[in-house]
Amino acid sequence: MKFIERTDPYTSPVKIHYEDLGSGKPVIFIHGWPLSLEMWEYQLAELPRHNLRCIAYDRRGFGHSDKPWEGYDYNTLAGDLHALIEKLNLEKVTLVGFSMGAGEVVRYMSIYGPDKISKIILIGSVTPYLLRAPDNPDGIPREFFDDSIISLSGDRPAFLAGFGKKFFGMGILNKPVSDEMLNWTVGIAMTASPKATKDCVRSFSETDFKEDLKNITVPTLIIHGEMDKTVPIEISAKKTAKLIPHAKLKIYSGAAHGLYITDKIKLNRDLLTFIKEGKIDLDDQDMLHDSMDLSQSFNL
Repeated sequence: MKFIERTDPYTSPVKIHYEDLGSGKPVIFIHGWPLSLEMWEYQLAELPRHNLRCIAYDRRGFGHSDKPWEGYDYNTLAGDLHALIEKLNLEKVTLVGFSMGAGEVVRYMSIYGPDKISKIILIGSVTPYLLRAPDNPDGIPREFFDDSIISLSGDRPAFLAGFGKKFFGMGILNKPVSDEMLNWTVGIAMTASPKATKDCVRSFSETDFKEDLKNITVPTLIIHGEMDKTVPIEISAKKTAKLIPHAKLKIYSGAAHGLYITDKIKLNRDLLTFIKEGKIDLDDQDMLHDSMDLSQSFNL
């Protein structure tokens, strides 16, 4: 396994696990809560085939990275991303953040600036601010997140199993993923530190990214599921797009939060188009079949 060691004056050294696949333009994938880099399986199996160097890492507290007791605020997490970029000596990077991971992308840009970054992609992003507050009246009530932490403390496997069903938009008549996929997702989440899992609920729900977003100047693509009940589009992607004047917003019709699996072929195509060509077809809502060979559209 590959690791970098992140040190700063305020925390003990933390080893961050990462994977580094392919060669070409560097792309860093930042996973969502409560998962690990394994969530990117279908992206890491495809994008390196298209002259891209694809790097994904486990957030501290998750996957195979160290699991310290503290350090789950966004400034520290953005510092971990910065350490990875510095230690791998990367330039002209595309950052791809999913859900909570999009917050790391945005906070990184605010603290460290765009010098090493060429583009960013925010998928199912928690930005700009999830928590209901006087200046954010349509946010999610604090009690919802309090109850989530209580449930995680009482029966973490049961909470994660229920969360996974909402995550993928499962219902009585709608089963976009298999039971095996749900079980796999819960298994990934169970590798995380219980403390990190709960602390990160506070981080992604209580962090206000509005000012961070206003300072983003690099080309930005925002992708969000129309039927996302985990991070509702009205309080997240649509507001984020207004705060980044040049951003492009693409809405996946009928998609829930876990679109990196349910809409993986379309997502891979859109990632490739934006990373390699800097553009995106915002009106394209066609459904792609899993058998489609993306090499037909992109030079290998």
